[in-house]
This record gives sequence, structure tokens and C-alpha cells, in this order.
Amino acid sequence: MKAIVVTDEAAGTAGMTLDERPVPVAAGNDVLVEVHASGFTPGELTWPSNFTDRLGRDRTPSIPGHELSGVVTALGYGTRGLSVGQRVFGLADWTRDGTLAEYTAVEARNLAPLPGDVDFTVGASIPISGLTAWQGLFVHGRFEAGQGVLVHGAAGGVGSMVTQLARDAGAYVIGTGRAGDRQAALDFGANEFVDLDNDTLEDVGGVDLVFDVIGGDIQNRSAGLIRAGGTLVTIAGPPETQPAEGLAVDFVVEADRVQLAEIVQRVRDGRLRTNVGNVVDLEDAVATFNGTERPKGKTIIRVRP
Repeated sequence: MKAIVVTDEAAGTAGMTLDERPVPVAAGNDVLVEVHASGFTPGELTWPSNFTDRLGRDRTPSIPGHELSGVVTALGYGTRGLSVGQRVFGLADWTRDGTLAEYTAVEARNLAPLPGDVDFTVGASIPISGLTAWQGLFVHGRFEAGQGVLVHGAAGGVGSMVTQLARDAGAYVIGTGRAGDRQAALDFGANEFVDLDNDTLEDVGGVDLVFDVIGGDIQNRSAGLIRAGGTLVTIAGPPETQPAEGLAVDFVVEADRVQLAEIVQRVRDGRLRTNVGNVVDLEDAVATFNGTERPKGKTIIRVRP
């Protein structure tokens, strides 16, 4: 099968090549998926799990990518809950070969059925951004209707999902980003927008929940905005500054079939739209990843046109 492989962690996307690799075998409780589309963000190549297995052993050359949509073509021993020929989408394991390939083996529990009226491109854009937003808001952030939510990077892949889910659940949403992100953030549902280059973040006042995707100084300053009993949720590393009367949570997204089903139903209802940017074929993916333009939205690799 055709697949994109990496061998050098330090090289980043420049170390990617399109190569021929053996088709994987579905182990126990796995399914083999014929990949139709895969989501990818270059930041994934900084994760050590792309280059080692769960015991820390080198597993290069490895296939990156963790988001996928496609069709089940084989079941491993003991696999239940999915069937051959079924459309699926989901989040592949961090420490196994990934989704930038024509086939990938995935634990069945990490996948959810993809409804027939949802395009494969849309399905592949949901897992990381959608699950991160859902878990940050409703699991770790303990969001309640009527709360004020500050969303950093509100026009980005994760931030746009957070903005829409929070607004739909009854939040007053304040989005942040660069000046050029203002209209997109407002279009995704933010009630207000803060330009982090030109506005003063502290003028926001108090909020019940901050969803941070930036880290560093912005994260530290955001801790001071948390109201009593509120939460700073981040995917950018453990906070150096804790909220005075609240909670700080740093988390890593996890696969969850039930949550995926909830999210994709909102897509079908028109209550949620994914933030798809470039859509490119597998043969053109490496060149796209190494382009000079800052990508807007999620880059989707169309493995099977």
C-alpha cells in the first residue's frame, strides 16, 4: 500500500516521504480500515509516540496521522460492534502506525459509525478537534449553561469547535486570536473577540472557563481571569500559574465512541460545522505539509478520491 512515512523526529515534515509499506493485519479487537480521508496537523510530529512504541522502543519508519474516516475491510479475532463494509471514523492509537496510508489497523473501540450523509472529508476532520473540544468543555471543564467561556484560538481547528459547542450549550463566548481571525471567530459563534496582538486580555474581566490552546504567557495571564469555582482547561502543557480560586486541568484527548456519535449528530443537525482548510490527495500531501503558507483550518488528506 502507499503510505507517508517518517524516520527522523528532528526533520519534521521535511523528513516525510511517500513510500510503499505492507498492508497491516487486524489483531485481536482491531479492525482493518480502508482509509478514505485522514486529518493531519504538523504539530503531531513533535509527539514522541510517533517514533516509539508503548515500551519506548524505536518503531521507525513509522506512519503518522491519527484521524481517519473510511470503510472496514476486515475484523480481528474477537472484534465486536463493527462489521465489514461499514463506514467509520475515529481516532487511531498514538503509538501505532497511523492514518496517512491506504489502510490502517485500529482498535474497534476507537471508531464510531459514520452516517451515510456525512462526507468522508468531514468525518476525518472531526476526531481530534471535536473530541478535544467536547472533553475540555464537558468532562474536564464541567461546563454549565449560562457560564462565560474564553476560547483562545477561536478560529482554529479546536477553538472553532469549542466556540460552537459552548455557544450551542448556552455559553457567553469570548474568542481570541489574531486580528485577521476576528470575523471567522464571530462566524463560528463568539459573542465577542479579543485581538491578542492589539487588545488587552485582562479587560475581559472574569469568566467561568478558559479553554487554552496557546500556553506560555497567555496561559499564565488567563489564570487570573478565572472566577471562583471556575476552570482553566489547557492542551498546551501544565500551567505554571494556578487560578486563585479555581482549578487548572491539562489533558490529552482520548478516543470515545459515544462522544464521536454525539458530535457527528450535531454536524448532521447543522448545529456544528468542521473547520476544513486544504484538501489534498495523498500524493500531494508531503509538498502541502512543507508549504510556506500558514494553514487555515484542518488539512485533510484525501486517500481515496
